Amino acid sequence: MYGRETRVLLRHYLEQGLKKTELARRLGVSRRTIYHWLAKGQLDRDLDAEPVRYSPRPPVPTKLDPYKGIVAARLEAFPELTAQRLFEEIRAAGYPGGYTQLKEYVRKVRPQPPADPVVRFETPAGFQGQVDFGTFDLPWGRRYALLVVLAYSRLLWLQFYRRQDMETLIRGLEAAFAYFGGVPAELLFDQMRAVVNDDRRGEGGSLILNAEFLRFAEHWGFRPRACRPYRARTKGKIERPIRYCRQSFFYAREFVSDDDLNAQALRWLEEVANVRRHRTTGESPRARFERDERAQLRPLAPRPFPRLGAAAPLPRKRTTLPHVEVERRPLSVYAGVVR
Repeated sequence: MYGRETRVLLRHYLEQGLKKTELARRLGVSRRTIYHWLAKGQLDRDLDAEPVRYSPRPPVPTKLDPYKGIVAARLEAFPELTAQRLFEEIRAAGYPGGYTQLKEYVRKVRPQPPADPVVRFETPAGFQGQVDFGTFDLPWGRRYALLVVLAYSRLLWLQFYRRQDMETLIRGLEAAFAYFGGVPAELLFDQMRAVVNDDRRGEGGSLILNAEFLRFAEHWGFRPRACRPYRARTKGKIERPIRYCRQSFFYAREFVSDDDLNAQALRWLEEVANVRRHRTTGESPRARFERDERAQLRPLAPRPFPRLGAAAPLPRKRTTLPHVEVERRPLSVYAGVVR
């Protein structure tokens, strides 16, 4: 099959007055084909409107070609084997080429594991909330964002703090509960450092929670759970609030102080985050919360959580030392004793 370029040249040479026999010899086309194109009007239509089709470029031989079988066999047996390890192995087998060529080839042919299917699921209204800590750098220092998302409605609460510790977590959760007007039955923690005593684990790999935080959970009536045992499923249900906060709120804004930062965050919650149309639910988080979830939350505790270390220290008992009389003598008395 003759391509577009051949017909363009043929029309050009015909316009210059060359004979068809000469054209057939130059272009390697039979005269019958030329007469057929002329009879069918193939040369009269606008050839520039046709898309240009290029034949695939023939493969260029490389130094790696004799060793591609070794690379394929090793990747089939060990899919996560690094390109550096493969480079060392084929160099030992006589490969004279460089590392970059191998690295590009491995990137193309490395077997990719099938993606884990995400099973989306929903929890009942008022049942679950997700807690995340995020790190944000400001001109006056690093601040930690505490975010709480109600799983059913996706209603979001956010504030920034100087530290990421137990005191911050307790104080922040109490502020979030007040914002929601109630407490979910279960809180799912993605970042557990602030509520874990140490790296020890209990039976079944469950994290050993800080004893004071367990008292806090009992005081407010919720059950704490770690996100790690079923992280993939959880991330399929609730959006990543830290990324959403960073992209929608934090970037391209100016803040002058911590108070200004938190005030702007509360305005953003009321004007953007909690009134937008959520991609998954198709509804505004605020509308979904007010209609279905507010009444399902557990009631607020009648008083704030009493911290164990919050009590004022007992006054020290003042002890009165006995008065001791000291007899004063001149130095001449001691000089006489020495003699």
